[in-house]
Amino acid sequence: MKKPAPAAKATFTDPLAEVLQPGQSVELLKELHILTRDGKLNQDSRRKLKQVTHLCHFIEPLIDEVLGRQDTLTLADHGAGKSYLGFILYDLYLKERPARIYGIETRDELVEKSRELAARLGFPRMSFLNVTVAESITSDELPPTIDIVTALHACNTATDDAIQFALAKQARHVVLVPCCQAEVAAVLRKHKNESFGKTPLSEIWRHPIHTREFGSQLTNVLRCLQLESHGYTVTVTELVGWEHSMKNELIIATRTGTARRNARERLQQILQELNLMELEGRFLGPTPA
Repeated sequence: MKKPAPAAKATFTDPLAEVLQPGQSVELLKELHILTRDGKLNQDSRRKLKQVTHLCHFIEPLIDEVLGRQDTLTLADHGAGKSYLGFILYDLYLKERPARIYGIETRDELVEKSRELAARLGFPRMSFLNVTVAESITSDELPPTIDIVTALHACNTATDDAIQFALAKQARHVVLVPCCQAEVAAVLRKHKNESFGKTPLSEIWRHPIHTREFGSQLTNVLRCLQLESHGYTVTVTELVGWEHSMKNELIIATRTGTARRNARERLQQILQELNLMELEGRFLGPTPA
């Protein structure tokens, strides 16, 4: 008679092991309220951590590239909020490397909390500035050049200000996850009746929901052309699966110094064709040197 098969041994898995990176500080994640005080992770926090960690994976090779060509690195994080991105980047990749992170945020309480947290955790090469993105371009608290510029869900025109900052600071890399972009849609809406007589393309934004969605997509197209016209190569991809976030477009730009030949002309043609000429100053600006 056959012997009964031995009972399967019970296996236990650590749910945190599935989301934490090797050597990642649990204490930091508790301080950021991504983990609860007893080390648990709820579904919302899991999504947030997944997004930030995935973005860090995109930024890691950019950090390596910069430090492979020079001795130090500077990174500016715009619209930093609670500085999830800056803290996790520092913790995972920059604690032992010659780098400084600048978090730029306008809410006093968030800037103060970030400063306190950096001091408490012993992250001395993190600085936090209470200025707008536009003000940061001329702030004496920042160096004249910045190697990497990031903007994770910087709302509406704050992403465009981050691009202007990157151009002014001659950033080597620009990493953007745009959010809540309404300006282009508002201008499309403002000139809708006039556009009907100008171009049949106006049918694309005739309905309000299409105006919003098309305006959002068009904003990022214009941003990519703007970066290309200033000598950047641009990659556009998804950050994470759409089930995690609807604000999911990731734009990564690297400065080569060689502008795409027709990027500026294309950008201007789109603004003219779609009746958006009042946005020339934002997306075209002065002719690149």
